[in-house]
Amino acid sequence: MVHSKTKTSFYRRIYVAWLIDQNINTVPKIIEATGMPRRTAQDTLAAIHELDIVMENSAGVYRISNWGAVNQHWVAANVEHLKTVLVYP
Repeated sequence: MVHSKTKTSFYRRIYVAWLIDQNINTVPKIIEATGMPRRTAQDTLAAIHELDIVMENSAGVYRISNWGAVNQHWVAANVEHLKTVLVYP
């Protein structure tokens, strides 16, 4: 099934936020976990704030301090679906 760019962009952002909460919280760790190119990982991190997720960066180590309107429990419960849509391992 083909998914829209809007859906995959949203899923990618919330999936990366979830990874950060799982201590996969640096660009190299995100790349290793997902296989995404470095630029995609960096662009995704830069865009997470557009979802009103508050993310802090301390010397390249990221931390989610507030999920805003995104239900982090839904993300955790649906992470396998997110990975399937995004074609991540």
